[in-house]
Amino acid sequence: MKFRNRARLDTGQVQDRRGGGGLGGGMGLPGLGGRGIAVGGGGLVGLAVVIVIVVLQLGGGSSPLGIGGGQSDEELSASCQTGADANQAEDCRLVAVVNSVQDYWDDQVEGYQPADTVLFDGQVSTACGQASSAVGPFYCPADQQAYIDLSFYDDLERRFGARGGPFAEAYVIAHEYGHHVQHLLETDQQVGNDREGPTSAAVRLELQADCFAGVWAAHAVDTALIEQLTSDDIAAGLDAAAVIGDDRIQSQTQGQVNPEQWTHGSSEQRQRWFKSGYRTGDPRRCDTFAADEL
Repeated sequence: MKFRNRARLDTGQVQDRRGGGGLGGGMGLPGLGGRGIAVGGGGLVGLAVVIVIVVLQLGGGSSPLGIGGGQSDEELSASCQTGADANQAEDCRLVAVVNSVQDYWDDQVEGYQPADTVLFDGQVSTACGQASSAVGPFYCPADQQAYIDLSFYDDLERRFGARGGPFAEAYVIAHEYGHHVQHLLETDQQVGNDREGPTSAAVRLELQADCFAGVWAAHAVDTALIEQLTSDDIAAGLDAAAVIGDDRIQSQTQGQVNPEQWTHGSSEQRQRWFKSGYRTGDPRRCDTFAADEL
């Protein structure tokens, strides 16, 4: 994945709360309390559309991206100004991906409202409650922000065998913004209490976010931020989608697969819907709620 050297980056879309915004106590994400349900992203330990979280104690660890903890928003703004910076520094690359994803959806969704990505380590306070890094990336509809502890990428590679790489990371971000689009379109309201199972509304919501990530990938070069995506980039994204399938996670952590507990979809489903979005480039083809077969 290569960015256009002269493209301007908007660091105002990323908040850096690493290295100083920790909370007392490790509560995980609590119940809603009327504040909105956090929606899981990567799927590894995503928050899905449930009140009780399944938390895999992945531990923290340092980010493999070489992104320094505690860098202030001012430092991020000073160091990440152009696509050339994104081609050289990982934190600038994250900013560029966020910018590209939002540039695409701004053209597609009438009245699109930008959402920040919040970087944190350890724990973070959100309008959906407190969360620890153990829950993985997630989107909070109550404050319309995506949250990510970048050590998640290390867990994907080191503990679950993902090949990783820049586009695998971009896929996770694009998936979270898929949830933001769903919230703006009120698609997330279709979930209700249908929160587990192979054909549940929760799974349909997650697979649609995967499809939306693929749609963005199909148009990423059109956003004037990304100069090139290669077939190897897309393969890395598909590999990440496979790693965070419910069946694969259950098999590795529990030794058995129980589809009735699925909240995100199988590896095959996640790959298939991402590929569908990427192949068609049409968000209208991502209506998983109307699909007879997932």
